[in-house]
Amino acid sequence: MKNYTLGLISLILTLFVSCQPTENKSNNISEKERKVVYIIVDGIPNDVVEKVHTPNLDSIAAKGGYTHAYVGGKKDGYSQTPTISAVGYNSLLTGTWVNKHNVFGNGIKAPNYNYTSLFKLAKEQERPYSTAIYSTWLDNRTKLIGEGLAATGNVKVDYAFDGFELDTVNFPKKENNLQYFEIDEKVSKEAGRYIKENAPDFSWVYLQYTDDASHRFGDGDYFYEYVTKADAQVGRVWDAVKEREAKYNEEWMIVVTTDHGRTAETGHHHGGQSERERATWIVTNQKPNKYFDYGTPGVTSIYPSIINFMGWKMKDEQREELDDVAFYGETDFFGLDASSKNNKTTITWTPLQNGEAEVLVTTTNNFKTGGADQYTSLGKVNLKDKSFTFDNQGDFQKIVLKSKNTVTNTWTVKEE
Repeated sequence: MKNYTLGLISLILTLFVSCQPTENKSNNISEKERKVVYIIVDGIPNDVVEKVHTPNLDSIAAKGGYTHAYVGGKKDGYSQTPTISAVGYNSLLTGTWVNKHNVFGNGIKAPNYNYTSLFKLAKEQERPYSTAIYSTWLDNRTKLIGEGLAATGNVKVDYAFDGFELDTVNFPKKENNLQYFEIDEKVSKEAGRYIKENAPDFSWVYLQYTDDASHRFGDGDYFYEYVTKADAQVGRVWDAVKEREAKYNEEWMIVVTTDHGRTAETGHHHGGQSERERATWIVTNQKPNKYFDYGTPGVTSIYPSIINFMGWKMKDEQREELDDVAFYGETDFFGLDASSKNNKTTITWTPLQNGEAEVLVTTTNNFKTGGADQYTSLGKVNLKDKSFTFDNQGDFQKIVLKSKNTVTNTWTVKEE
């Protein structure tokens, strides 16, 4: 009787366990397939996006967040970066400023592909992620991403819908360059369709006409009208993302930003370092960390945020070159900066949580040419101390602050 009872209990337990739901992609949110789409809407300063009717951006921000952001690197410093379109795109694509990625203008003369683009990083993962680009401008793919070039490892974009600015038959030049608005319409409709039907893992949507509108008319009703129309174009992508999440076991990050602001006087121009030319914004549907609350992220913060969301791996030497920290996921500090005086260097930062970080210094910049830099550890610091001073290691110093969840760098360069 005793043996029978034990056997019966064992059978009941086995049946009970076998009937329990297992944690898989259908019922465990952490196992949802993650995907990203980021959108650049050209040339809209943050004061305009806050003034104009943008219901789709508002809807995205309501799910996640909105923040002021900036482009232009360190003003008057080693990383000062022109507030020009292609320059801003590449700062997002590589997570670095112009002193590294080397795109100084829209001519895109000599990009430094040693700084890995997000499209190349997607293909360096254990399983390559599918990628797509929907863009007014062919150079975004062929020059910035560097598709098919030996210097980028012959990186390939899986789906490309771009180059329509070269199609003068279907998109002949129109008054006020309105052919670019028509291209943006085509691009945004296709982005919505393709994402809805095929859901690539990583996508870039680029919309141009808001920049043309402001170049021609400056601040005013014409520009504002086309900002609202661009918001509707963003809405096509946002609707596709929401539909994918409702129908499939997917979780999406959508990030919308701009590449530069505009001059303060009239809004016609950009390219300089005035406050308004540097003043941009970021909108995302994912709940940001405290960086949105206490800091002003650079466009370079989008790169590590996407990495955190997707769980992508990077080599240490790649991560140490990133020029900002993530606004999504665990971030320990932000705002790393350095100054040298009287043969002493002081680094400063703003902590977001307690903990320790290691200070690493190198006096070489071999990464720039595809080589390796040898770092010296100066020991650990408490993040709550907010600063650390050490003896200068050389006329050029690349300084990395590395904590449990956060890695970024800053430079000091001796002035001639």
